[in-house]
Amino acid sequence: MALLVVKDVHTYYGKIHALKGLSLTVDEGEIVTLIGANGAGKTTTLRTISGVLKPRDGSVEFDNEDLASFRAHEIVYKGVSMVPEGRGIFSRLTVFENLDLGAYHRDDDDGIKQDFEKVYSLFPRLYERRKQVAGTLSGGEQQMLATGRALMARPRLMLMDEPSMGLAPILVESIFDTIHEINQEGTTILLVEQNAHMALQVAHRGYVLQTGEIVLHDSAESLRENEMVKKAYLGME
Repeated sequence: MALLVVKDVHTYYGKIHALKGLSLTVDEGEIVTLIGANGAGKTTTLRTISGVLKPRDGSVEFDNEDLASFRAHEIVYKGVSMVPEGRGIFSRLTVFENLDLGAYHRDDDDGIKQDFEKVYSLFPRLYERRKQVAGTLSGGEQQMLATGRALMARPRLMLMDEPSMGLAPILVESIFDTIHEINQEGTTILLVEQNAHMALQVAHRGYVLQTGEIVLHDSAESLRENEMVKKAYLGME
């Protein structure tokens, strides 16, 4: 069953036509990846879904509800959270305070406590660093924190924008293992990732985006074998 349905979306930055009739779906329980070159419109797609940008035409539906009339923070209430490109942590606050802000709209104290425990179980390093100022964390730890903060919203759909960006190669595999684990525990994920090889390893399906338009959609397995994808995104001739 489709949890997210994006239909013929056109999004602009001023006069720049960034998304040109983009359509995609994400079924409940899936990991779907969106791959493409820099400037293809991947981040714009996530910003449009999350309500940071409003499409000029088309619709974004989450759980059969049109999100057009909702502001970004209200879309979080609906069950959509974002792990932004560049992590977007609050560098002067502690790890604990950053995580607590992820649950700012919730009033279920017992549930929030359980989710703190869940995040600390998923990322033991964050428990060790819980009193530390977030800006002093390593890049990998900051990515853990951004992901944990999104989980504190208890989302049904998590939007992840370039989670491996800037990380040492030794940490990249760990991040994708975590994405798989989060999905296995019930969170649906729409993943934007420059590392197409790793993204297609963890995803169920994928879309290829070029200059604001979807040019290819298939299972992740089929995309890994597609000649165009191999040449353009997997570095294979």
